[in-house]
Amino acid sequence: MKLNEIQDLIKFVAKSGASEVEIETKEIKIIIKTPASKSKEQVFVQSTQPVMQAPAVQQEYVHAVETKAPEVKVIPADDESKYITVKSPMIGTFYRSSAPDKPLFVNVGDDIMPGKVTCIIEAMKLFNEIESEVKGKIVKVLANDATPVEYDQPLFLVDPS
Repeated sequence: MKLNEIQDLIKFVAKSGASEVEIETKEIKIIIKTPASKSKEQVFVQSTQPVMQAPAVQQEYVHAVETKAPEVKVIPADDESKYITVKSPMIGTFYRSSAPDKPLFVNVGDDIMPGKVTCIIEAMKLFNEIESEVKGKIVKVLANDATPVEYDQPLFLVDPS
């Protein structure tokens, strides 16, 4: 099972409201438990092959070995309520700079204005500059550089004040 498939499964379980899901194949066993409070999720992964750690986007996914019970960290809604969430306008690969040796378009703490390029999303070999539609200060970058993003996936948190 690929890493992005595991991430999609975790998102699906979180949205579905299921309290527990268990999947087992020859190579991997995944157990996802969601407490009734929905404030935290537990993800257990057992594997006979090496498993890569999932990149942190909005939540932190942790690889566990049998007896450990890692938790997915979720930002409380009240912490985000004062920020504007800048979301991906398309499916593609998220890049924070125009080239690996070039500076990042924006960093945490940078002020942005409408029209300022914040990132690039590559879709079908086309590099699309994503411009800000809001004015404010970058508080958090929610997507990892050079990783796939989905339509409407949060990319940045911006403080409009």
